Amino acid sequence: MRELVFLGLTLLLGMALLATLAHRLRIPTPIFLVIGGLLTSLIPGVPHLSVEPDLIFLVFLPPLLYEAAWFMSWRELWRWRRIVLVLAFGLVMLTATAVGYASAAFIPGFTLAIGFLLGGIISPPDAVAATSVLKGVNIPKSSISILEGESLINDAASLIVFQFAMSTIVSGEFVWHEVALSFVLVTIMGAGIGLAVAGLFYAIHRWLPIQPRISILLTFLAPYIMYLAAEEFHYSGVIAVVSGGLFLSKHSSQLLNHTERVQGLSMWATVIFIINGVVFVLIGLELPIVVGGLDGHSLRSSIGYGLAISALIIAVRLAFVLFASVFTDIAGRFITVAVRNVGWRGPIVLGWAGMRGVVSLAAALSIPLALPNGQPFPQRPLILFITFVVILVTLVLQGLTLPLIIRLVHPNEVIPRLPEKHQEAAINRQMQEAALQELNQNLTTQLGDNDLLANLKNRLEGGLLLNQLSTADGGDSRLNRYNETVAQLHRIKRRELERLRHQEEFDEDVIRKVEAQLDLEEEKSDHAIR
Repeated sequence: MRELVFLGLTLLLGMALLATLAHRLRIPTPIFLVIGGLLTSLIPGVPHLSVEPDLIFLVFLPPLLYEAAWFMSWRELWRWRRIVLVLAFGLVMLTATAVGYASAAFIPGFTLAIGFLLGGIISPPDAVAATSVLKGVNIPKSSISILEGESLINDAASLIVFQFAMSTIVSGEFVWHEVALSFVLVTIMGAGIGLAVAGLFYAIHRWLPIQPRISILLTFLAPYIMYLAAEEFHYSGVIAVVSGGLFLSKHSSQLLNHTERVQGLSMWATVIFIINGVVFVLIGLELPIVVGGLDGHSLRSSIGYGLAISALIIAVRLAFVLFASVFTDIAGRFITVAVRNVGWRGPIVLGWAGMRGVVSLAAALSIPLALPNGQPFPQRPLILFITFVVILVTLVLQGLTLPLIIRLVHPNEVIPRLPEKHQEAAINRQMQEAALQELNQNLTTQLGDNDLLANLKNRLEGGLLLNQLSTADGGDSRLNRYNETVAQLHRIKRRELERLRHQEEFDEDVIRKVEAQLDLEEEKSDHAIR
């Protein structure tokens, strides 16, 4: 037991040091963690870690999906719903089909079912890797929104393909109309279960008097309950977490107060950082085990298969997004689309941002060692190895070159947007104007009688006077009135912020940024009162 605890602590320490070094070297963290894990596994005496698939599916995946759904703008997702659904379902199906037929054609021993199994494993890009690479890079907001929206849904589509291919290999039968019906049922029912569980948590947050720590704990429990409830009935746990997370995120301003948001945001950021870091390090540490399992396959030919499949999925994605751009332009002549004349610059960036990662790793490792009849699962070692090659190639090659591609292509924003600084300034200005209007219209008499309220217009002077009164012995009616007025003005600001949240010119991430600033301001006021 002590050895296991020591190994876990060593893994976390190594992950933290690698992440720090990646930040210093300005290398995307997931890429550096994978390479660091791989190099560490080559050191003599380092134990080889075997990753259990349930560890990723049941422990790591739900919070990762939930966090991504929580910070996804519902407005942006709805705006780009067509291209997101086309990428999440259409591109996944096309990639799985291309990999299925290609691998069956040139990899000895691969059947079409095994090829589709491999295609389902490696078809979904990894959102964490893409967003980590894109941090600090000047890329249009629309491209980021499309990538985030695609990553929320494509995991479910790929895992459904994976499950049906697995059942085909086990049973030896494949009926197209049954697969199509099951696909729709699994998706719809998964979303329904996720929304039902989210409704339960909505009621608990909204109407039960719970403490902030309990409220934050509930946010960690929600994705696991959504996932397990859907999987218990053999529906999509991924879709359940995504749909439930989107619902609760949309109503987050009603469910959580400022204390819960401030504390919860910090805790979630730490947890997600740990999960992502551990997973990407484990990818690198697992590779020697996979290589050692290549019985009957030469390492050289296996690397060749992995590189060929990697080139295929990169080419398919680039071709698909470029075709989608042209098709959108043509379709815009007959139906209403989000934007016409997309051009080729943005699609090139979207096409190159197809790094594979966590979900592909978990799906590959979940392949059983043997069939129900006791025979070894066909081509399992080679499937695992090709998956790892694809993850490494797409992470390292595409991840390191994506910033260069962006600088060369110069993608343009396809819809008019105010710069973030201008949006933030406009939101703060309107909130301040609403608060000042409340002071001038409804609290005019108090301004003349209460020096604290008069000084409220000048934050520095008001803060100094408040500090003096707070440290004085005994109570002060002016201080009580001041605290009541500050709380009232915070409510006015929040009401104005909620109104601005529904205006098209303000992005959801800017609204959240201002909301976080208001949370901190209100938290500071509460501490001053206490």
